[in-house]
Amino acid sequence: MSYSLGILDQSPIIDNATNEQALQNTVALAQRAEQLGYTRFWVSEHHNTDTLAGTSPEVLVSYLLAKTTSIRIGSGGVMLQHYSPYKVAENFHVLATLEPGRVDLGIGKAPGGLPLSTKALQFGTLNNGEDFEERLTFLQQLMDNALPSEHELSGVQATPIPKVKPSLFLLGASAQSAALAGKLGIAFVFARFINSDPAILQEAAKTYRTHFPNGHFAVSIAAFAAPTKEEAQALVGEQKITKVHLASGRSLTLQSVELAEKFGQESGEAFTVQQYDADILYGTPEDIKATLDAFHKQYQIDEFILHTPILKAFERQRSFELLSPVNLHLQQQEAVS
Repeated sequence: MSYSLGILDQSPIIDNATNEQALQNTVALAQRAEQLGYTRFWVSEHHNTDTLAGTSPEVLVSYLLAKTTSIRIGSGGVMLQHYSPYKVAENFHVLATLEPGRVDLGIGKAPGGLPLSTKALQFGTLNNGEDFEERLTFLQQLMDNALPSEHELSGVQATPIPKVKPSLFLLGASAQSAALAGKLGIAFVFARFINSDPAILQEAAKTYRTHFPNGHFAVSIAAFAAPTKEEAQALVGEQKITKVHLASGRSLTLQSVELAEKFGQESGEAFTVQQYDADILYGTPEDIKATLDAFHKQYQIDEFILHTPILKAFERQRSFELLSPVNLHLQQQEAVS
């Protein structure tokens, strides 16, 4: 097929692993993903949690680049509302200078944690997190070394300027995010593992293609494969996703009811917490490939980035093996420029 496959890893702390073991498991998975023909391997940003060890993607990306040789490594993503776009550009320009052609910069809009950690990340700044589009635009201009002459910071450069710039992606779960990515002319990744509403995915795909017909449209999808569909179904089991709905209209996905309630309490708003059945694509590798093929055709998806939220180390690793491009005999596309 004419789509490629990548992996999103959140460095989960499972099977009573230590933090050190969780991060080394991420390193081992990246190395195995390279052997299995995956196009890219991304790591996430989550704060103030004892269930995920990945808090600093830019640091972890640098380590993974040093431990691999050919696979693209990136962030899925850096939560730009907390940080200076200039410093983010510098960080990833250094990485791209060290490993030309292998660095991805995925940018996310979510806070990546509870209100308390958001306050800690933004402590001592004037940032309120409401200028995301301006930040993303500034970041893109810095990476392209194309800051307009009328900009108040005209002349500044995010050095070192790499010979091959990092590939820039916007991550999102709405048509609004798709429109922003399309308008800016950058790659877009729809987070289906967060928002599995097919109508929203359809709208996002159409919106992105309207703004950027030849852009790179990817979908990050929760998927789990096993030798039999019955085993996959049993292991997916009663997995749920938890959402907190705030009085202001915002909804966020958290890892547990306890975290969702804590988020609501820290927000200072009235809130409700609801659980929903997790929409995980499961089955044999052939079952899942058939669904990916259908999605690729229906939504013009260029790439699937697999997220596997199964909290069993062996079964999770086996799923990535079963769904690998080598095993599914997929012809990989060239990486996004």
